[in-house]
Amino acid sequence: MSVAFSPDGQTLVSSSGWNEVSRTAENSIKLWNPKTGELQRTLTGHLSWVWCLAISPDGQTLASGSYDNSIRLWNLRTGELLQTLTGHSNWVYSVAFSPDGQTIASGSPDSSVRIWSISH
Repeated sequence: MSVAFSPDGQTLVSSSGWNEVSRTAENSIKLWNPKTGELQRTLTGHLSWVWCLAISPDGQTLASGSYDNSIRLWNLRTGELLQTLTGHSNWVYSVAFSPDGQTIASGSPDSSVRIWSISH
């Protein structure tokens, strides 16, 4: 569904949706070592497919947008869920951090772009 590199290039994140092999929804985010291909961690918590990912400019926070209409913020180093943002009435298909990492913009087929102030 989506992939993103951390600013230092040490972590690659990928989102999962429908698995054609198992015919199931995975709803997860995987963190990889891009040099070795080793899976470092799997993040779960979304209730449906994870469509989009963004990593903050300081590399500390991961934002994930989902078909469950939410954005979740994660500590990229520990995998801890930091915050869940709700407000879209349809799935979230894009997320982006501002250059200072204090604001997230999200887009949805509900015809809205939302701006979120965050602290991490």
